[in-house]
Amino acid sequence: MKLTEIGWNEFKALSLDEKRPYLEREEKDSLPYHTLFAQQFDRGVLERLCALANRIRFINKSREGALYLKSILAHKRAMLYFSQPSSRTFLSHLAACQILGVTTGSVRDAATSSEFKGESKEDSIRTFSSYFDMIIMRSPEQGLAEKMAWELSNSSRSIPIINAGSGKDQHPTQALLDIYTLVRSFENNGGLDGRTVVFCGDLLRGRTVRSLSYLLTRFKSVKQIFVAPDELQVPSDVTATLEENSVEFEISSDLKDAVKKADAVYMTRIQDEWDASKGASARIDTSAFKFNEEHLALLKKEGCLLHPLPRRDEISTSCDRDPRAMYWRQMRNGMWIRAALIAATFGYEREIMTCGY
Repeated sequence: MKLTEIGWNEFKALSLDEKRPYLEREEKDSLPYHTLFAQQFDRGVLERLCALANRIRFINKSREGALYLKSILAHKRAMLYFSQPSSRTFLSHLAACQILGVTTGSVRDAATSSEFKGESKEDSIRTFSSYFDMIIMRSPEQGLAEKMAWELSNSSRSIPIINAGSGKDQHPTQALLDIYTLVRSFENNGGLDGRTVVFCGDLLRGRTVRSLSYLLTRFKSVKQIFVAPDELQVPSDVTATLEENSVEFEISSDLKDAVKKADAVYMTRIQDEWDASKGASARIDTSAFKFNEEHLALLKKEGCLLHPLPRRDEISTSCDRDPRAMYWRQMRNGMWIRAALIAATFGYEREIMTCGY
């Protein structure tokens, strides 16, 4: 199956699992050409990407190794098209490109592009494909990354797209760094299988929660607990996916009780940029859904505390120095796993894994 063999409206109407075969490469054991949603990654691919990220970070420790990595993709160019505000995701992808020697260009505000003159996003992205070998894009428009993956695959110059966040829908590279952080956190303590992961905060509109929840289904017997006010509780399509995959989960409003059961706690901020009316989120009582030292005392000694950031007050700064607080390491992990994804997308996984450094 190829994207050139299906029309856009037909492809758009498919479920994510049905779309997956159209995004796979013909070469056996190759990673997806476009990275659009979490459903593209099975456990084998996740483990390969984690191993590649570990290999890249090891090679990069020496000057000689770092120079070798910079030579890997020195012939490639990537456009970072971020039409939605971002700092961590943008800089993480930029740093990942720099590690691999990829030359980058960027647009971070549509007002500085021809969209200001009325050009469509589709035409802007088609223009970028004339100059670059990859587009890494973040957009408030749901489904835009998928649409452009189809458009470019059916153009005279097909290049890969990496979805760095699309509306309230998916954030697959964030989910990859979250999985990578969890795998590293438990790698010397029995692994990720059989763990309990608690999600807390704005679970209705948090695309990081949606993507990570799905990737956790790739591991054995990982229970998921969703803690939030009723107005912000996890949507039914997420729980339906868990039921389809026979994953145990709980819906709760008791953070303390959930933390007692948790191996990992994933906190999120209120996503009020999606409010239908100004100040709507502020009218929801979220006081019982903030993590502080009292909760830290309930968390297992080998547990971990994650947050995709930016943070407001949902995790007290008094927790920052605890070794279980992983959110700063989580950010650095994002640079390495994104470097692995970029290298693998361009077909350099095997070369890096077998090089002499």
